[in-house]
Amino acid sequence: MDITDLHRRSTIIDGLVFFSDGSARDMLAGGVSAINLTVTDMGSDFEQALKDAMTWRQRCAAPDSPWLLVERAEDIARAKHAGKLGLIMGWQNGRPLGDQPDRVALFHTLGVRVIQLTYNEANLLGDGCLEKRNAGLSDLGVKMVKEMNRVGIAIDLSHCAAQTCLDAARHSGKPVLLTHANANAVIPRPRNKSDEVIKAVAETGGVIGCSIHAYLNWRGNPKQQPALEDFVANVRHIGQLVGYEHVGIGTDFPSVDTYEAVRHVMVMSRTKYAASGGDFSNAFGDVMEARYPVETPTPAQFPAFTHALHRAGLGDTQIMGVLGGNFQRAFAQSWASA
Repeated sequence: MDITDLHRRSTIIDGLVFFSDGSARDMLAGGVSAINLTVTDMGSDFEQALKDAMTWRQRCAAPDSPWLLVERAEDIARAKHAGKLGLIMGWQNGRPLGDQPDRVALFHTLGVRVIQLTYNEANLLGDGCLEKRNAGLSDLGVKMVKEMNRVGIAIDLSHCAAQTCLDAARHSGKPVLLTHANANAVIPRPRNKSDEVIKAVAETGGVIGCSIHAYLNWRGNPKQQPALEDFVANVRHIGQLVGYEHVGIGTDFPSVDTYEAVRHVMVMSRTKYAASGGDFSNAFGDVMEARYPVETPTPAQFPAFTHALHRAGLGDTQIMGVLGGNFQRAFAQSWASA
């Protein structure tokens, strides 16, 4: 199949978009069908998460909105058919749940469909990837995993500590996800995952969203910005390790009109999380474009992923799976109520 036609026909899902100011322009220009968007800040409490969920519901419901709220897997195809960008409401921290598992059903009612159990630090549910003790899930975290399974919210482990990932995979009866993470075997970085964790995620039926973000792809050369070939190397490693049906794309792009809208996140990443990305920012500065391959500085260049996967030797069916079909399957399984 012609690569341009393959891209146009594919259901394309970005497994993680860390922020949006409401603009869907570049995602739609790149042919993206739906995104797992972080709709509330990583440090949000219960009240702020409620407000943000309602803000995004209203944005999707507005006349002539470019967004379509995704609450069921079939809504992704509906968004593609309508020429809109499917909004999968997600979090990167389970903090708004507090110690109350009944909040899972509340946020599901509001439309939240993906929850990352922890961000970089520990919370009440378990340890994040920068927490040195690596103690895994708490008893409360196990209860939350079971409740997310029951209600139908997908479990994301991208920023979680290794033991938290392994515990969640063991306790979950549905696919667990690494929406945006790469392999330590390819490029060792604090946020990347061991082959053991990748295998555990795949064994649940889960998907690993390979990322283009420099914090996960930088090899430490202050004169060499990560390139698309680094992303492809992760796709190939994980595909050969567990099967290409368990590989997706999680860019960690923002969906904005201008990168000035995320300057606060750039500064936060460098100062608060020096261990996971500050070294890169010290080398290249607080420049969002530098955090992505030169071939894909914005989501508008999404077709470059399709071409890169084709050049890497993946077949059409494998490419369509990586572009979004695999996430679509895993979401459908995760969102089915028990």
